[in-house]
Amino acid sequence: QVQLVESGGGLVQAGGSLRLSCAASGRTFSSYAMGWFRQAPGKEREFVASISWSGGSTYYADSVKGRFTISRDNAKNTVYLQMNSLKPEDTAGYYCAAGIAGGRGSRTYDYWGQGTQVTVSS
Repeated sequence: QVQLVESGGGLVQAGGSLRLSCAASGRTFSSYAMGWFRQAPGKEREFVASISWSGGSTYYADSVKGRFTISRDNAKNTVYLQMNSLKPEDTAGYYCAAGIAGGRGSRTYDYWGQGTQVTVSS
């Protein structure tokens, strides 16, 4: 069992930056690939970024490539999402997830956090 708690969301102006954190419980964190997803009101949850268990492989949605960076610290059981050059369309609830397979599909993740809200004003 893995429990995930996100933090770091907030209100920021367009062009600004935020860093989201996702703290995981359990000693098996390093066995899991991790992903970040987001969901805006009235829209489906969408993939943002993922990282392999070792941190050696990362994947990004085209909409955030070059602006967002996912990373992890297995010693701290934490995964991060550095978000730069934020746009109003990045406004959403952001969720981290853990799964053995990982990847871009939400169905491959077994554990989900409660989410943290990111609001980007124009």
